[in-house]
Amino acid sequence: MSVEDRLYTVRYRVDDKSHLQVRNPDVCAACPTKACEWFCPADVYTWEPTDQRLLIAYENCLECGTCRIACVEHNIEWVYPTGGYGIAYKFG
Repeated sequence: MSVEDRLYTVRYRVDDKSHLQVRNPDVCAACPTKACEWFCPADVYTWEPTDQRLLIAYENCLECGTCRIACVEHNIEWVYPTGGYGIAYKFG
């Protein structure tokens, strides 16, 4: 089964409030690698060069926690979505 097929089995219940926050936007602007664009398996983070800010598509989050570990500046605050919201894996 391909990754795309497996992701199709995932169920989301999206909250209207993000569970992902950038602690300091200036840190993201100064980051030379913009690593958050490639370490997230769900492509949640996108750097917007025109506005000089990080866009967060929190509704795509797989809740793996990679961002809270992989950001070398520890600038991403990650918490579980509020009760009943978030992701549910069909096959565990």
